[in-house]
Amino acid sequence: MKNQTLFYLCFFPAIMTTGLLQAQGCSDAGFCTVNSLKPQHSNDSLSLYKNQFKIGFSAGKADHSIATYSPYLEYNREISSKFSLSLKASALSQTGNGISAFGLSDIYINTNYRVHRNLSFTLGTKLPLNNGNIAKNGQALPMDYQSSLGTWDIIVGAGYQVKKLQLALALQQPLTQNSNQFIAENTPVNSVWRDFQTTKDFKRSGDVLLRASYPFKITDWLQLTPSLLNIYHLSEDKFTNSSGIEEQIAGSQGLTMNGNLFIDYQLNREHALQFNVGAPFLYRDTRPDGLTRKFVATLEYSFNF
Repeated sequence: MKNQTLFYLCFFPAIMTTGLLQAQGCSDAGFCTVNSLKPQHSNDSLSLYKNQFKIGFSAGKADHSIATYSPYLEYNREISSKFSLSLKASALSQTGNGISAFGLSDIYINTNYRVHRNLSFTLGTKLPLNNGNIAKNGQALPMDYQSSLGTWDIIVGAGYQVKKLQLALALQQPLTQNSNQFIAENTPVNSVWRDFQTTKDFKRSGDVLLRASYPFKITDWLQLTPSLLNIYHLSEDKFTNSSGIEEQIAGSQGLTMNGNLFIDYQLNREHALQFNVGAPFLYRDTRPDGLTRKFVATLEYSFNF
């Protein structure tokens, strides 16, 4: 009990005191919301029903006074005691600076293989539903207003449990790049676009995730799970300037650290609610992909059948 209390005290202040900082918003990047890489509920009854449907909605605060809203649908299927399949589709709306943009985001297809109770492996992919070059009134929008990174990614990961401590390690690597054509210096001098990063022919690096989570069972139906989420961007991103020269974006490589708190409420064996909130306390100097979030909050309903 002493160790559990110490773990909680380490995580909880980081989660609750970082709302004014900025970092990568994981709900956009993708792999930290993959079902098998999220903290697991001790009352997980999916194996009793084989099928699970989820519907969720996220809201967040981004850079440049932009508010983000993201609905999603998810289906999980347990094929056997060791093998499961997950499908997820999402959309994203951004509003701010007198501009609103909405579009479909991505489809995630992930498989999970459980070697034994404490070890599992994940292999999956992210398929973009647009090319990352949504325009408005003939103006190519910066990445901050794109509903998808526009990249086809591969996702590989592993989950391991030591007593109650849950660990997840994963890589999300783009296999293609998007078609964004936004050039800040080609916009009017006094326009809001001048404050955004140029991302013409944007080339995004991959990310590595390391997550540590520790569930606290309050009652048979209520669980609190603080989580520390580390995301390392593997190298500097690149863009092509107005002269046609490719440049690296200084400061885009590096570590982001986020604190999360998951609240799971099991209505009964078939129905459950989950609320989670996340905020960063360490971040990369530059986030040209538009994934910056000051906080993200998500409400999710799941149904087992």
